[in-house]
Order: sequence, then C-alpha cells, then structure tokens
Amino acid sequence: MKKLSQFLFLLVALAFTGQAAMAQSTGSLTGRVVDEKGEPLSYGTVALLKADDKTVLTGTSIQLDGTFSLKTPGKGTYLLRISAMGFTHHDLAPFDAPAAGFTRDFGKVVLKQDSKMLKEVTVQNLRPSVDVQPDKMVVSVEGTAMAAGNTAYDVLAKSPGVFVDQDGNIQLNGKQGVKVMIDGKLTYLDGKQLQTMLQGMPADNLKNLEIIANPSAKYDAEGTGGIINLNLKKNNLDGLNGSVYGGYQNNTKSGGNGGLNLNLKQGKWSSFATVDLAQRPRKRTFTMDRVFANEGTTALLTQAGKEEGSSFSPSMRVGTDYDLNKNHSMGGTVSLSSIRSTSGVATNSVLDDPTQAGRLYNQTTTHNRQRYHSASFNAHYTGKLDTLGTTLSADLDVVRIKDSTPSDFLNLQTFSYKPGSEQEYFETLNPTAYQIYSAKVDFVRPLPSMKGKLELGAKASYVESDNQIDFYSLDKGEQVPHSVRKGDHFIYDENILAAYTNFSASLSPKFTLQAGLRAEYNNSEGNSIPNNKVTPRSYLDWFPSVFVQQKVSGNYMVSYNYSRRIFRPRYSNLNPFRFYIDANTYAEGNPYLKPEYTNSFQVTQTYRKNYNLTLGYAHTKDDISEVPYFYPEQNVMVFRQSNVESATTNATLTVPVTVTSKWNMSNNVTVAYQNFQTLVKEKVIENAQTMFMAQTNHNILLPKGFKAEVNGSYRGKGAFNVYKTDPAGWVDVAVKRSFFKDKLDVNLAVTDIFRTQRMKGISVVNGNTNKIDMYHSSQSVRLNLRYRFLKGEKFEVKRRNASLEELNRAGGN
Repeated sequence: MKKLSQFLFLLVALAFTGQAAMAQSTGSLTGRVVDEKGEPLSYGTVALLKADDKTVLTGTSIQLDGTFSLKTPGKGTYLLRISAMGFTHHDLAPFDAPAAGFTRDFGKVVLKQDSKMLKEVTVQNLRPSVDVQPDKMVVSVEGTAMAAGNTAYDVLAKSPGVFVDQDGNIQLNGKQGVKVMIDGKLTYLDGKQLQTMLQGMPADNLKNLEIIANPSAKYDAEGTGGIINLNLKKNNLDGLNGSVYGGYQNNTKSGGNGGLNLNLKQGKWSSFATVDLAQRPRKRTFTMDRVFANEGTTALLTQAGKEEGSSFSPSMRVGTDYDLNKNHSMGGTVSLSSIRSTSGVATNSVLDDPTQAGRLYNQTTTHNRQRYHSASFNAHYTGKLDTLGTTLSADLDVVRIKDSTPSDFLNLQTFSYKPGSEQEYFETLNPTAYQIYSAKVDFVRPLPSMKGKLELGAKASYVESDNQIDFYSLDKGEQVPHSVRKGDHFIYDENILAAYTNFSASLSPKFTLQAGLRAEYNNSEGNSIPNNKVTPRSYLDWFPSVFVQQKVSGNYMVSYNYSRRIFRPRYSNLNPFRFYIDANTYAEGNPYLKPEYTNSFQVTQTYRKNYNLTLGYAHTKDDISEVPYFYPEQNVMVFRQSNVESATTNATLTVPVTVTSKWNMSNNVTVAYQNFQTLVKEKVIENAQTMFMAQTNHNILLPKGFKAEVNGSYRGKGAFNVYKTDPAGWVDVAVKRSFFKDKLDVNLAVTDIFRTQRMKGISVVNGNTNKIDMYHSSQSVRLNLRYRFLKGEKFEVKRRNASLEELNRAGGN
C-alpha cells in the first residue's frame, strides 16, 4: 500500500508540474476555426510545424466553440496546419516567433468542405462493417438492419472470430478467457450472468464493438483471450434529443421490448438517460447420450429434455458531465438493472445398466426463479493540463449486486422390472451478494518530439462476495433443512493493487514502438464457513506488452505484438457448492482453482489499409475450464471447474469487397489449431483439433430506399478441454426502411433461417462418453420501430471510459 501511495503522489506531482510549466509561459497562438457559413467547428486538430521542413512539433484539438490555443515553443519560423473531417486541410502562412513569450491571435480561420471527402463519407455507409486497425478490429453496429430488436449478446456472438458456447463462455480466435467491456468499463460478468446481462441489452443502443486480441499494459491484465469493448451510441446534438423504440419477437414464443433515450445539453451540462424494458422468451431443446464404463461393464444413458421460460429485464442508466472550464470536467453515472426470470427444465432419461435387473426411468423437473438486482455508481474527472494535450483522469466506482435464485427439484424414478416408483423432492435457496469498490487514476503526457506519448496509471479495488446455498425438504407444506443434502456458506474477499506505465514513440519513418509494463498485486481469501475451510492466496505478477509497427511501403504494413495476461477464477466458480441438474448430473465449484496465465504473440500484415492477415500463437498455463468427471459406479457425471493446459495457433484473414456501388461485403476467415491437455483422475487427456471459421456480412441498397443485410457464419469442428464440437452454420437476413425524413426506422429480421445454429459435441474421458445435441431456438422473426426526435445544434459530449474488471467476475455492470 505504501508503494501505491508513493506512485499516486508521483502522478499528482507530474500533473502539477505540467500546470506549472504552462503557467510560466505567457506566449500562445490562438484562433477560431469556422466553416464557410461562419459557424464554428467543434472538432478537428491544429498542428504546429517547422516552416522549413514541415516537421510537426506539437498540436491541439479544436474546442467546442471552434477556438484553439497552442503554447509558443520558442524562437523560430513556424506555420499552423488546420484539419477537420469533411474539410480540406488548410496551412496558414509561415510566421516568425522571436521568443517563447511571443503571442499571436490568428482570428477566424475558414475551412472549405472537401467535396471528394464528402463523397467518400457517403460511400462509407455502404462499406464493410469491419475495420481492422493496428491494435484492434472495429465492428460497426449503429444503424445496421440486423441490430434493430436484437440484443448485444446476439451481436457479440456473431462477430468475427467470436464463439460463445451454451454457458455464455466466450472464445476469440480459438482462445478462451475473453473479457467484455462497455464503454471501456469492464462488466464484471462471466458465463451465465454475462449472457443474461447482454441478452437484456438492446443492440439498438450500440455504436460498435472493438475486438482487442492483444491489449496493452494500460488495460487491466484480466482477460487471457483478449477484450471485447461494446461502445454505446454517443450523443452529438445540442438541446434536447433522443429516440423511442419498440419491437416484437417470436421464436414460437412471443416477446417484446421497448425503451427511451434522452440527451440534454445546456450550457456546461451534458446529461443523458436511457430506459429499457424487455420481455424475452427462452426455449431450448436437447438430447444427451452417455456411456459409463465400469470394470468391464458398460451402462448406457439416453436423455431428452426441453427448457421453457422468459425473463423481464428493466434497466435504467442516467449520467451527467459538467465542464468546470474548457479544460476540466467532472461527472457521474448511475446504472440500475433488474432481471426477473422463470424457467422450467423437464428431462426424461433411460438407463440400461448390466448390473441392474432391468431399465431405470427418470423424469426430472426443475424450476428456477431468478431475482437479480444491480446498482452501480461512477464518479469521474478529466483534466487537460496544457496545450500539448497532457491529461489527468480519475474514476471512482461503487457496485452492489444481489442475486437470488430459489429453485425446486423433483425426480420420479420407475423401473421396468418391478412395480411402484421412488420420488425425491427438495427446494434450494441460493442468495448471492457482491460489494465492489474501485478507484483509478491515469496520466497521459504527449511527447511531440518523439511523436509518441507516456502513460502512467494506478488502480485499487476491493471485492466481497457472499454466497450461500441451503437445501430444504417439505414437512406439511413447510420448509425444513434437508436431512441429507447439506448447504454451504462461502465468503470470498479480494484486494487488487495495480500500476502501469506505457510508452509509445516513432523510432524512424518506418518503425513505431509501444511498450508497457503492468504490475498487479492480489491478496484474497476464501472461507467455507460450515466446513471451516480457509483458502488464502497472495501473489504479485508482472504483465509486459510490446507492439512494433513496420511501414514496409505505402501500401504494406506489418505489426508485431506480444503480451502476458491473467484470467482469475470468477467468484461463483470458487464456491464449493453442488448444483443438481438431474438425477445423473450435477455441477460444483472449486475453491482451489488457480488463476490462468497466457503468453500471446501476434503478427498482423495490412495491405492497402483494408486487407489483413493475422498470425498468432498463445500458450495458457492452468486454463480454467469446466471439465466433465464421470463416476461409473454411480452412473453420475459431474461438471467441475478445473485447471488444464492449452495452446492455440491461429490465422485470421479479413477481406472487404465492393461488389457494386450498392453492394458491399466484409469477409473474415479464421483457422486455429487448438491443443488441450486435461488431467482427469491421474491421467492426462490430450485433445487437439484444427478449427475453421468463416463469416460474411453483406450490405445491399435496394430500390425505394430499402436496405438489406445478410449475415452468414460457419464454424467447423473444434476442441474445448475434453470436448470435440461438430460443425455448425447459420444465415440471418434483415431489411430496413426509413420514413419521415429518416426519423422513423422500420426493421424486419429473420434469424437462423434454416434452424442450423445448433451445438453438437462429444467428450471422451477414460472410456466414458457424453454426446450432446442442443438447440436454443435461435430461429426467430423480429419487427422493430424506432423514432428519433431532436432540437438543437451539434456539439461534442464527453464520455467516460473507466475500467472496472472486478464486476466481470461477479454479476453486475
């Protein structure tokens, strides 16, 4: 803690040093940038160049009122270059500065619209929705026909290189351990809870997805498979504006959604509010075939089942920013969400066991009633300390989560060889609560002479996870503690202290470098109260990252990336609880899970800024995975969280194609070799597979203002710990039409047209097998409408990009 305090003191000292340096120099270069109508531009840049060789010395951004201010660097001859998107850049006449105290006001600077650029911008609306950048891939969502009425989960699951299994676990380019962020803030969710939250988030409110395979040191080290950042739409209009939307969905069960977005800009205040209500149906069918091998005998279990249910998920998010002056702002955001879901699972199974006199029949019915509530608060500050662009930002986050899922379990067993039946019934209460506190500070110092910047930051977080499970039987209609099935109470506390430095610079006209180092100290303790088992853990880790970019020619560029990252066990996976699924299946956590570590290497080749080929390799130690354990003597299978070893080699090709001026498409192909080594009952099981994925997205302009979007995806055979998965593919189609001067959007979409988005796979463990075929009823028809209203002029609103990783492992956003 002492070292962290010293580090924070250093950051504050650097900030005041920057302010002091600014105060000592009274020389400044000022002006106001306007368009041809005399209206001020609220965006763009102003660069200060040497007049003789056009070398860029420093620069600044144009403020909301069109003004700019630069510090005079010293004696010399200079010129100003003004640039803004959609306008021709303008070089002002060279001028002489006799000393550092020289001051000059350049008055109004008029920029002319670039007609060529405007045409290119118009075409951009039809360009492929995937943009590959040196450090990330950006997938556009805003305004697409497929987004309307869809959820963030659906969009994420169909993004390039992304695969989401039936439990909500995410893989990116064949690698596990992917973390999800929203507006730069880690969601603190994993697995089922992440899936539930994303399914309650309308895709209409998304702007784009940033897929970051190898994050730099400024990001939390959490996430061995990379980070996917969901950026929400940002308001850019003055006055009052917003939209109202609603929709209907049917996948043999009906559902609907509706919501309201409001944005208000008045003077120094920028505020927003979003409200969303959704009633979403849930339907799933599945079959399972198992083989239990026990000392020369083989038992066969066949099972068929279905799940039906629905969830009601209201959510609200409000926030405001206040500009203290043109360089400093502060604000806060409050997010509230609630999920009320009910689901019932009915399974019928038949067991043929040679050690028994005949067949056993099990009919199992379970009901779950989830009540989830999340409240989070974020306070933030952003300050621009000088004309170079030096910034200091700080965030404080507080999160409260409560999740209660009462359930009941009924199993009726009958026999082919004797009359009568046996019945078991019990009820379960599983209250869960999380308290999360996090504070962080970031300092960025541009280095104009090196064409780079220095970034420093620190973060401290504390999490308390309180989980309890109790089993009850009924006595005359009253709940009494179960005599056989025992409950548990597990409390988990975790402190993480982190600090990082990140440096970037241009080494030469052909090479740029970004290198960083992050340190994270973890101190945690798990306590199973009834069993009096305490599992303390404390460790310090270092996470380096290096990015080198080589400009081979004007059309060819190569990037080399390396990073080391960690994936800590989600809090629920550390609970040693046992959850009963049916008479032959249950799941349990593991308080002795170790964090997983991944070293990742990546080379990206870019041709003509559009075509990209990425080659990567990642090795993961202690990969956290859900592994099936078989107990043939009881004919039972247990899903248990375990540590395994894995390695992935992948190649990804991105090819955008312009077919005609009204038809564009983006294509993404990934080939990955996956290798897992899983230790089960003292025996290492190796599972290797070369996996092929292909995705294509088509945007087509049709007559009379209609716009069509067609998505196609294919995933070949894959590997996941001891599982091998079968190929699957699907096709989605959507049509969009706007009315009333583009204020009203009407969207019609059909997803999984051919009902082929199935999950099939098999696991083989020491002669025991489990084969599964599951379909989540993803075939659906959706009709959605959105109406936009506005009043005001354009302006620039500040948005926060805080980073809160702890919630990603708990259960809230």
